[in-house]
Amino acid sequence: MKGKQTVWDMVRSLAVIGVVVAGIYIFVPHDEKADPTHVVDYRVETLTARRAAPYPVAAPAGLDAQWRATSVTFDRKSANAWHLGFLDPEGQYVAIEQSSDVSPGYLEKVTQRAKATGQTQQVGGASWERWEGEKYDALVRQEQGHVTVVTGTAPFEGLGAMAAALEFKQGQ
Repeated sequence: MKGKQTVWDMVRSLAVIGVVVAGIYIFVPHDEKADPTHVVDYRVETLTARRAAPYPVAAPAGLDAQWRATSVTFDRKSANAWHLGFLDPEGQYVAIEQSSDVSPGYLEKVTQRAKATGQTQQVGGASWERWEGEKYDALVRQEQGHVTVVTGTAPFEGLGAMAAALEFKQGQ
């Protein structure tokens, strides 16, 4: 019956396909209230980075379970760049960024163009520079040969909580 198809045949075919799709949607379980956040385990990457990096790598210790790690990378080829991202208990993003690249370009990139305010914040006996930006705020600690940045959408209290939880270790 080639060449004898009609518009009506096409409509019936689409109706059958629609019924099948509706059935799949109704009977396949889905939770619309589920949290879509993918939590990662960063322990192995932390150990690897601490062995490879030429500076003490920062990772939090003793954070509340409500802090959820969402991303982790160590890129030796890109100036030993260490990244560890979290969602804090309020759902705000907080990242730890470290690198042996201490250039203004690197700081601009990881802080999303935040600028130094000239103010400092004391966290656990260390002085951190406060940076403010439209998208991210940051706490920046520049040391000999590397920089540590705690940045994100969280307010300075949340950034300070992360900075206070950081342990700096090398070569484990």
